[in-house]
Amino acid sequence: MEYEGKVMISELQSYFKFEQLSGNEESLNRWVIVPDVNRPGLELAGFYKHTEPRRIVIIGDKEQAYIDTLSVEIQRERFEQLTDGYTPTIILTHHRECPPVLLEVAGYKNFPIFRTAMTTSRLMVDLISFLDERLAPSDSIHGVLISVYGKGVLICGESGMGKSETALELIRKGHILVADDRVDVVRVHNSIIGHSPELLQGMLEIRGIGIIDVAKMFGASALLPSAPIDLVVSLEKFDSSAEYARVGIETEQFMHILEVDVPKIVLPVKEGRTIAVLIESAVTNFRLKEMGFDSAKAFENRVYDYIERQNAANAAVPETEKE
Repeated sequence: MEYEGKVMISELQSYFKFEQLSGNEESLNRWVIVPDVNRPGLELAGFYKHTEPRRIVIIGDKEQAYIDTLSVEIQRERFEQLTDGYTPTIILTHHRECPPVLLEVAGYKNFPIFRTAMTTSRLMVDLISFLDERLAPSDSIHGVLISVYGKGVLICGESGMGKSETALELIRKGHILVADDRVDVVRVHNSIIGHSPELLQGMLEIRGIGIIDVAKMFGASALLPSAPIDLVVSLEKFDSSAEYARVGIETEQFMHILEVDVPKIVLPVKEGRTIAVLIESAVTNFRLKEMGFDSAKAFENRVYDYIERQNAANAAVPETEKE
């Protein structure tokens, strides 16, 4: 997968409070574009095939122990490769001293080397998590994102279907707004996280009324800065000739967002249907499915059991009585 954006090394140092061992301010203008790290065991042994050079290099206890077995000439050769123009930076863990040859090579290349007291495993987890969020693929979706019973629900549909009005009703019922009109989404691992553009944060547009400030009207607890999108509810104008899910055992539908399939349901909109209540019911049913209870399958099993009992009862009746 190609990742968009970049993280400057200066930002990385500022966030993690790394101690800089080499390089000046200009060296911090390098950037990271791959959300992964490299523990260079094979590279230190001289094997570079299949190496991704754009990853941050981490030198821990094992790497340092191996470096100590290498001659100065071999160290210089290996460090020349590790500090090439693609490598963002090298970080030493456990607050270890930097190998003198590495400092020498980094010095004339103006290459940034950092040190941290963190353990290697802790640094890898924190660094990858940070880069995953900052470099995550992103997109924008027209709709409303609201947290209902702790589940992020993306309400989609054509203009005029009542998305914002439905969101307002849900907020009045105690649910929490994340974004209205435009939802900016990013993919973090296999989850889709949605948030509001800065300009629209906390605002809800209601036709006939205008823009309302949700926090001022309902309190700060009515807003969330972001939420994972767990369920998509697509509002469509009711069409008497269309087929809609009735029992719930029909083929599941999904919305494809940044290469992740998010469960989707379609709610036909017509007079007399309270969409907010239907969304609450849909989320409750969704949570039950996550816990292993499927109402539609339970009903299907009940129908099968009833048919079997009827067949068994008919089989037990003598032929004379049937006549």
